[in-house]
Order: sequence, then structure tokens, then C-alpha cells
Amino acid sequence: MQKSFTDQLGNTITLNYPPKRIVSLVPSQTELLFDLGLNDEVVGITKFCIHPIEKFASTPKIGGTKKLKIDEIRALKPDLIIGNKEENTKQDIEQLMQEFPVWMSDIYTLEDALTTITEIGELVNRQPEASYLNYLIKNGFSDLQSLAAQYAISLSALYLIWKKPYMAAGKNTFIDDILTKVGLINAIQEERYPELSIEDIKNIAPKMILLSSEPYPFKQQHIDELAAQLPQTKVLLVDGEMFSWYGSRLVKSVQYFFDFLQDIKD
Repeated sequence: MQKSFTDQLGNTITLNYPPKRIVSLVPSQTELLFDLGLNDEVVGITKFCIHPIEKFASTPKIGGTKKLKIDEIRALKPDLIIGNKEENTKQDIEQLMQEFPVWMSDIYTLEDALTTITEIGELVNRQPEASYLNYLIKNGFSDLQSLAAQYAISLSALYLIWKKPYMAAGKNTFIDDILTKVGLINAIQEERYPELSIEDIKNIAPKMILLSSEPYPFKQQHIDELAAQLPQTKVLLVDGEMFSWYGSRLVKSVQYFFDFLQDIKD
């Protein structure tokens, strides 16, 4: 049967329901689809959709999130494409919308992520599974916030996502909201992803610098470089998926952040 949905950008799509051939354009949403049990329905993913690894190995790749291979998507004959405003380019999405039902998410907070899980569950006829994931995430983050309050964690943190130039996660980002949820104070007041020089970072003087494992692959050498420049600042490598993936990985992130809070509380 035909059914209509409105995505998070206000676009209304009509599709054959439930969809049987889904292309996912975003790693965190790809993992969510598989965790909802859509093992046969997901027919195309990006080269960055690495979880779960066995599905990554066996599912056709349709390019990267920013450089989609439109012809290869077309060949898969999807009856639903799921993307994200920040992850995918407007040009690619507008081209795909001319031929296929394309549902877009737009996520800035944990609450937005929970809404997205609910709406994707409805979109693909997996409402009970989506509700259970949200139950786990809500309760887990509630406990995390209680623990952060118990430990009285209130540290200014600079979260770096790129080098040459350094780029940080600022306000109005999902990462900023996650930092807040675990008791940290974002040292960046600008919105989105401002570029920073080493002098800028020195002037900000954060108590902690978090080096994300993605999209830039920060390593121990980068810790050493920054620690030499800012000897009073604690510099840590962190798992970028836990801070920035807004699908079912949030279930796994709860345990990660419990351990993280234990490590930084002193």
C-alpha cells in the first residue's frame, strides 16, 4: 500500500509501505536500520557505513556521504532513501528527490536523535524495536546525567574534529549536546565547526582537550603535540562514534560514557 510521511526538513514523501529496498546515506542511520532488523531491506550503504562489519562487507556501496554515486543508487532501484541534512550535500539530495522518495533527518540534540529513531521506526514498520532502543537510550543517559551530577563534573572541554587547520565542535551541534549531557562545558561559544589556530586554543585555555577518532584520525603523537603546547590541559583521545553517532550506537555509548566519567572525575 501507499503511505505518506513528512521528513525533518518538512518534505512529504509517498512510498510503497513497508519499504523493501532501502538505501542509507549516513553511517549512524545505517547501523540503526540493521539494528531494527532490516537485514534484507537495506540494499545500499556508503563506504563509511562500517557497522555492523558483516553487513558492511556484504552490502553494495554507493560512494561516500558527500560524494554519492547517483548511477549506482539508481541501479539499486530503491523504494526509500534515508539521508541527513548535515551529512549529505544538497545537490545530491535534490537530484535523488527527483526520482525516489528521500527522507531526511536534521539532528542537533539527543532529543532530536530519539525523535529520529521513532520516526525511522515508523517509516520502516519497526515501531516496537525503535521504542525499545529509545527506552534503553533515555534511561541510560538519565543515569549518566545523575552520575555526572554526583561527581560534580564541570570541566571546560574543547572537542577537536580536524587538524590543519584545527576544527572544533561548537554550539548548535550534536556533539555539543552530548558534551553537556555528560557534565562537560563546551569551551567553544561559536556555532557549528569553527577553525582554530594553536594560539586560539591557548587563549581559550580549556581544562580538557578531546581529540576525536573521526573524521580526523587523531593519534598519540597529536596528544603529545598539544600537551607540549598546553601543559596545564589534559588531552585525551576519544571515540568519535560515541560522541557523534546519533542512531542505535547511543545504546553502546552509555557504557562508554560511564567509563569516561570514571576516568575524568578526578
